[in-house]
Amino acid sequence: MLRHGTRVNNWMSDPFKYPEAPIHRGKVLSKEDLERLGGFARYKDVDGDGIGYRTLPGTDHPAAAYFVRGSGHNEKSQYSERPDDFERNMERINRKFETARSFVPRPEVITTGKTKVGIIAYGTSHWAIVESRDQLQREYNFETDYLRLRAYPFTREVHDFIEKHERVYIVEQNRDAQMLSLLKLDIRPELATRLRSVAHIHGLPLDARSVTDEIMTMEGK
Repeated sequence: MLRHGTRVNNWMSDPFKYPEAPIHRGKVLSKEDLERLGGFARYKDVDGDGIGYRTLPGTDHPAAAYFVRGSGHNEKSQYSERPDDFERNMERINRKFETARSFVPRPEVITTGKTKVGIIAYGTSHWAIVESRDQLQREYNFETDYLRLRAYPFTREVHDFIEKHERVYIVEQNRDAQMLSLLKLDIRPELATRLRSVAHIHGLPLDARSVTDEIMTMEGK
């Protein structure tokens, strides 16, 4: 029995394939590593990529344990209120963020070579965008390019897409247009005026007609 107000979508997904290879857990130090090094500093950037080495719970070595602090700390994860420790942490996190751009999944980009108008969307909005682009082309002879975001932080392809288009519609299912705000923070300030929000917030799955009508309204057609 369904309670009043319950929404049910009978959408199925393909079975998930369980990983066959061991999971690569990044920069992890083993017992042997710790014996060779004698210890480690959890938040020290030894490689210049902003990512510190860590140990996994249960590692059989006295130097494996470390405290995790939500307050200010130094490279050894010890409590600190020193300005220089805080500044080093902020600089390291920024390097870590920039490093991540090279490792996250790249966006899917579809270009027609015929237009200066683009659409950016992500997640389950994808299929509505596919249908909306067909509607825009058939009904209005209005061509669009499309970039489907697949990760954050944004990769260089996202910046390039915005730079190549005069108007870019950011389609998202978020009242406050959060993705639009993130993009504005990431790109050059002079490009922010190219971005336009298509925020879908009426509680039902995104449909193509809503996207098509709103884009055409903003285009003045």
